[in-house]
Amino acid sequence: MSTTLAGMIFIVSLIAALALVHKPFGDYMHRVYTSAKHNAVERVIYRLLGVRADAEQSWGVYARSLLAFSLVSILFVYAIQRLQDKLPLSVGMKPVTDHIAWNTAVSFVTNTNWQAYSGESTMGHLTQMAALAVQNFVSASVGMAVAIALVRGFARRTSGTIGNFWVDLVRGSVRILLPIAFVGALVLVAGGLIQNFSGLHEITTLTGGTQSITGGPVASQEVIKELGTNGGGFYNANSSHPFENATTWTNWFEIFLILVIPFSLTRTFGKVVGQVRQGYAILAVMGVIALASVLLTNVFELGGHATVPQAVGAAMEGKEVRFGLSNSATFAASTTLTSTGAVNSFHDSFTPFGGMMTLFNMMLGEVAPGGVGSGLYGMLILAVITVFVAGLMVGRTPEYLGKKISSREIKLASMYFLVTPVLVLVGTAAAMGSAEQRASMLNSGPHGLSEVLYAFTSASNNNGSAFAGITVNTPWYDVALGLCMAFGRFLPIILVLALAGSLAAQSPVPESAGTLPTHRPQFVGMVVGVTIILVALTFLPALALGPIAEGLS
Repeated sequence: MSTTLAGMIFIVSLIAALALVHKPFGDYMHRVYTSAKHNAVERVIYRLLGVRADAEQSWGVYARSLLAFSLVSILFVYAIQRLQDKLPLSVGMKPVTDHIAWNTAVSFVTNTNWQAYSGESTMGHLTQMAALAVQNFVSASVGMAVAIALVRGFARRTSGTIGNFWVDLVRGSVRILLPIAFVGALVLVAGGLIQNFSGLHEITTLTGGTQSITGGPVASQEVIKELGTNGGGFYNANSSHPFENATTWTNWFEIFLILVIPFSLTRTFGKVVGQVRQGYAILAVMGVIALASVLLTNVFELGGHATVPQAVGAAMEGKEVRFGLSNSATFAASTTLTSTGAVNSFHDSFTPFGGMMTLFNMMLGEVAPGGVGSGLYGMLILAVITVFVAGLMVGRTPEYLGKKISSREIKLASMYFLVTPVLVLVGTAAAMGSAEQRASMLNSGPHGLSEVLYAFTSASNNNGSAFAGITVNTPWYDVALGLCMAFGRFLPIILVLALAGSLAAQSPVPESAGTLPTHRPQFVGMVVGVTIILVALTFLPALALGPIAEGLS
């Protein structure tokens, strides 16, 4: 079987599996977020938190609850890293330095999971479990909560509330993420991933000696990571390490985990607003963009359009031979289309245009299907912008799902869209303007620029992957990228919640002859076009100086 045919079968089987679970899983998540009943575990958690679970919150209270929870989480994760040598299960690990502790705390709380360190030689067991693994769950649950809050904004009429943050947070963790992680861990253990607590394995160093590296609960951490919640891994080699990704079928299963929640949330959206076909329209937009990205990344990598790949007949540098070109390209596209950030190959070693696709996927805002929750609310923001543009073209007041898109709504949507480009481009310019920061680049010229651009794009979009050539374990990069992660996460969330509150307060507008149908292929094509055009206008100059210049040279 040829590599191309095997890659196509791999992709088609993924699409079939996602289609199979889309309806039942989306309906299940709808029941989770709309049920009036709290289970016993949840009631215990609410009592411990002092939360009135049946109390609704305005968007301002919802946002303050989210920010307070996130701030406490950052302080806790920072403290446990700095004090880990004095805590149990440190396995001899030293305290994490202040700038890495800051960067890591912000990274995991913002669902970025960017790692400026080697996990197996920096973090003790307690830090991995109580700090990082916990945030793998709750940071993803925060994203789902925000998405559901926005969906409620579209669904509710003249309401001053959009739900209860604490209930949404707990339900997302307890009823969705934990069960999937439990079952997924069993599947991956069966596939060859290890699940241990304190066993030691020996690795040979480059000098011929050996050093002890303490193993950890790799299988369960890998499932948490691939649910779209985590770009980090226990091993520095990430999902190319056989203890994190053993075979081709575990590679397939991990990509499935990356995509299943964000794609299925579109069904949940349609059920909540009472128009399933609206969910299918958003799913179609995501699917068109995702499929195009996966296919183009495969084409660029299989074609080997670069000097060295063309000379040797393949672009295998930086790729694991167990997966090959196509499966590595599909993994790379999937992980950058979402906020997962896991890698099973070095994106830095991709062909110029293959590497450009991983950059472009993140620059789209990670909306196809995007991160857990963040992909849905990002795509709904783009839908709002699209109906506004369509309204200007035909001279009618823009409406979406029975809600008017007035100046307040479009201002919030526009500011949402502008946050990430500002962080990416200002951060990249600051780094490239300093000789000291340019020294962190492994390569010069266009590829070196791509390394820096990728780092700030990944951090600002809360992705977590990196071009491997850049050295970011410096105080300046740790602080700068940490700020990009924080602003790139919380500023858009505040704007989304403000939009949700504004929509929820509106009375529904009846459909008329001038209402744009937002469930038809015409609207799907418009949203795809607006998404790509906005990104192209914003980032094309930077891409032209980086991967495009490298690919054409």
